[in-house]
Amino acid sequence: MRTDWTRQEIAAIYHQPLLDLLVQAQEVHRKFHPANEVQMCRLLSIKTGGCPEDCAYCPQSARYPTGVERGPLMNCEEILPAARRAKADGATRFCMGAAWRQAPQGREFDSVLESVRAVAALGMEVCCTLGMLTESQAAQLKNAGLTAYNHNLDSSPEFYTNIISTRVYEERLDTIAAVRRAGITVCCGGILGMGESEGDRIGLLHQLATLRPHPESVPINMLVRAEGTPLAAEPDLDPFIMVRTIACARILMPRSMVRLAAGRKQMSREAILLCFLAGANSIFTGERLLTTPNPAPDEDAALLQDLGLKPMQLPH
Repeated sequence: MRTDWTRQEIAAIYHQPLLDLLVQAQEVHRKFHPANEVQMCRLLSIKTGGCPEDCAYCPQSARYPTGVERGPLMNCEEILPAARRAKADGATRFCMGAAWRQAPQGREFDSVLESVRAVAALGMEVCCTLGMLTESQAAQLKNAGLTAYNHNLDSSPEFYTNIISTRVYEERLDTIAAVRRAGITVCCGGILGMGESEGDRIGLLHQLATLRPHPESVPINMLVRAEGTPLAAEPDLDPFIMVRTIACARILMPRSMVRLAAGRKQMSREAILLCFLAGANSIFTGERLLTTPNPAPDEDAALLQDLGLKPMQLPH
């Protein structure tokens, strides 16, 4: 697994004719992953709204008039039924997201640990995204049974300051390093369609593919425009950009689970098929991803059946 990619090498892969890129990505995918299997994940917002960060894409920021109501942290008794439903719907990974800049100390964090233990006891992979973590918090999450921690890089280092001013890129890298030192697998990807350049997309891929080791999970998101945020008027992203980025991620990080994340509601069935062909082998199910719309479970079931894909029991 190479972690010494240069931007020039990545650009050469990225700029191939799309059909050639897809063939190469599918060959890599079938070498390292079972064909025609997709991991089903479920993402639940366990603490919604009121985040002090100014991420320009996020409807949960307290700085923007998005209409998202601030809610308290859900307790384990509220979260566990949702995890059970997700498992019954075929999900093998359950993700919990809280709109914090930094995971808090004390009673709220203890409640998250209780929920992690309970979901892990169901036999599911457990992922959290809680903002920045301390070394101690990462260790506690590991001991509670956390499988993975999500902390996206969002975009290239150069473009990052156009999107977020309340934290710096290095803080994201520091949290990823703390998660890795705790022995938790890393879920780390980015968002396309925020006004970034092609060079920024290559820069994001370069950051991900030079992490040592690669993130075990790489979610690729399409911007879901939210009224009231600074990016609400961004133009539609060409779905071929999603396809090309996913294919490049698959080639650069062969063993990683590449997750087709936010934005599927905006994509045609044909575009989603191309994303699977490009090497995506995981989707998020359920009608909402945190606060943004997502295809209904019955739509996903019909799509997978039509494509001849089956839910993955556990990642290989």
